[in-house]
Amino acid sequence: MKFATAALAATSLAALAALAIAQASPESALRKALAERLPALSNIDEISKTPMPGLYELRVGKRVYYTDAEGGFLIEGDLIDLKAKRNLTEERLAKLTAIDFDTLPLKDAVVWKTGTGKRRIAVFSDPNCGYCKRFEKELTNVKDLTVYTFLIPILGGDSPEKVSAIWCAKDRTAAYRDWMVDGLPPPKLLGACSTPTERNLELRRKHEVNGTPAIVFEDGTRIPGMLTAPQLEKQLAASSRS
Repeated sequence: MKFATAALAATSLAALAALAIAQASPESALRKALAERLPALSNIDEISKTPMPGLYELRVGKRVYYTDAEGGFLIEGDLIDLKAKRNLTEERLAKLTAIDFDTLPLKDAVVWKTGTGKRRIAVFSDPNCGYCKRFEKELTNVKDLTVYTFLIPILGGDSPEKVSAIWCAKDRTAAYRDWMVDGLPPPKLLGACSTPTERNLELRRKHEVNGTPAIVFEDGTRIPGMLTAPQLEKQLAASSRS
């Protein structure tokens, strides 16, 4: 009788275990499988279904990966909806990396505008960045724009000295534009001067800005790299409709 009871208990436990596995959420099962097969993915922030049957999105910080329902494969790349002609990965990353424009410390930026200045962008820039200089020249062809430039010396060389000289110039906007557009060196820094450089570098780290120029639009959209004036106009129009 005791053996029969023990056998029945063991059977019940096995049944309960099987039921628990069956009822486990796909997310839990995926987390377990991926943690065992790829320990580096043990810190997944979010798992969600994609429009493609059987494919799941894995969000790790501001990075996106894909896997199957069993966690047997890992995909890194763009998921594109061919019917709708949409890059779903690009759209997702745009949301993940968006920056709330109203939270930017604009007092720490060099400011200049064209026309009414009614449209706004923020730019992370290094004074020794060649693409930043090209972008500044393109900006002269965009009307009614206010530009807030956060100077971040990340390219080495004399970038820190140039940032300080520009910020501490009597007219920092003119000093910045003269250097970036016309190649005229900023006035030499005389004496001590307080700059927002460390705060700007911390802002850059917070938002994971890894290169310059990096452009932020009023709707939070951010674009790495320079844009031509027509490309900027197109993005400004798209951002205003958001």
